[in-house]
Amino acid sequence: MSSLYHNFLGNSPSWYKKAIIAFLLINPLLVLIPDIGYTVAGWALILEFIFTLSLALKCYPLQPGGLLVIEAVALGLTSPAAVKHEITANFEVILLLMFMVAGIYFMKNLLLFAFTKLLINVRSKIILSLTFSIMTAVLSAFLDALTVTAVIISVGVGFYSVYHKVASGREYHHDDHDYGDDESVHDKNKTDLEQFRSFLRSLLMHGAVGTALGGVSTLVGEPQNLLIAEKAGWDFITFFLQMAPVSIPVFVAGLCTVVLVEKFKIFGYGEVIPEKVYNILRDYDQFESAKRTKYEVAQLWIQASAAVFLVIALALHLAPVGLIGLAIIILQTALNGITEEHQIGHSFEEAMPFTALLIVFFAVVAVIHDQHLFQPIIDWVFTQSLSAQPVIMFFANGILSVISDNVFVATVYINEVRAAYDAGDISREHFDLLAIAVNTGTNLPSVATPNGQAAFLFLLTSAIAPLIRLSYGKMVWMALPYTIVMTTVGAYCVASL
Repeated sequence: MSSLYHNFLGNSPSWYKKAIIAFLLINPLLVLIPDIGYTVAGWALILEFIFTLSLALKCYPLQPGGLLVIEAVALGLTSPAAVKHEITANFEVILLLMFMVAGIYFMKNLLLFAFTKLLINVRSKIILSLTFSIMTAVLSAFLDALTVTAVIISVGVGFYSVYHKVASGREYHHDDHDYGDDESVHDKNKTDLEQFRSFLRSLLMHGAVGTALGGVSTLVGEPQNLLIAEKAGWDFITFFLQMAPVSIPVFVAGLCTVVLVEKFKIFGYGEVIPEKVYNILRDYDQFESAKRTKYEVAQLWIQASAAVFLVIALALHLAPVGLIGLAIIILQTALNGITEEHQIGHSFEEAMPFTALLIVFFAVVAVIHDQHLFQPIIDWVFTQSLSAQPVIMFFANGILSVISDNVFVATVYINEVRAAYDAGDISREHFDLLAIAVNTGTNLPSVATPNGQAAFLFLLTSAIAPLIRLSYGKMVWMALPYTIVMTTVGAYCVASL
């Protein structure tokens, strides 16, 4: 028994394992409560699932959440047919995650090249931070926030590893170096290393928030955006225009926040790159440029051409987003000579775990739908004045997104709003306002914690976080000014619609 318990959820804390076991034992008992058993068990499932999302750093939510969902189906809280219906209804979102993220994987060299040149050629920290935020915002609007975050993580790891090697008395080409071991760093370089860590922390946080600033504006910016667009019947241009009255003012406010925190050096921002570190990174960039082959240059041009095709295809809505992503994979792999299965397989590694988790989301949504759990909340919202409903919806989504996950929250609420519209309870115009409130509510306040934004969680659990001493608490503190500004401006704009 002890070995079985040890294997259960692997290296997760013992208290976490016991909590999940307790949930699995309690839920069948809740179902037995006369008259209200299924409703109570349904709400318990939601709270338990949010628990797994909020503690994603202890254990990836797929395993504990999946166990809870399997039990929910076995208890009759929903059915396999209902889960399949939710999956089928949101199939475009699944295609987006499967193929678009993989397609952008093959553009990483181009994106790394662009961010590297930016870091080397822009010396002003404020201008660099602004440019970093704008680039990640624009890229996230047309690509995928997770992939853009993966790129800036790669940039951060690359530059950190180069300096750490040199600071330890080694050369660029040495591969057997432990970047997490500061004992090898020469004493004269330790002060510069700490300053460089602070510099990278601020830059990566600006970039991560930038993915939220851009991700809210288009249907491919975040996974839930496509789901909302699907329910609302919006194409790429329509989605952008619907969100613009909120997304554009928030974007401007976000950039103003970049300037303020950097200028006044507050909330952990404002550190500049040490001169010695800059010189080392500049020399390394020149070293890499000198050895770049014609084949590698041709690859960059092909990736740039694929990026142009991607933007045009999305803007003109030439095909469903996921199929455009598949086209990007085919074009880049064919033209760049990537023909082996295992080479292509690597591109799916980032997206597939989250795609599987999204299926579990939809199973929880099926429980909510079958047990009508959110109907009283939606009914209460609709008893408020028409002018107040969008703001209430904005904050209802925002608060839940902070503690759980914005994809899950958006999935739940947009389904309920769509059901109200289909039932004739609200007009098409009012449905559009509520859809805007759901999208902005899940995308903007959710920057408050890593739980709410997948890109933030991705950054926190990445290889760069321990290297630059980016902890959960540090990330929440550094996100705080953005949270206040983006939530306030977003709520005001939603109220003004």
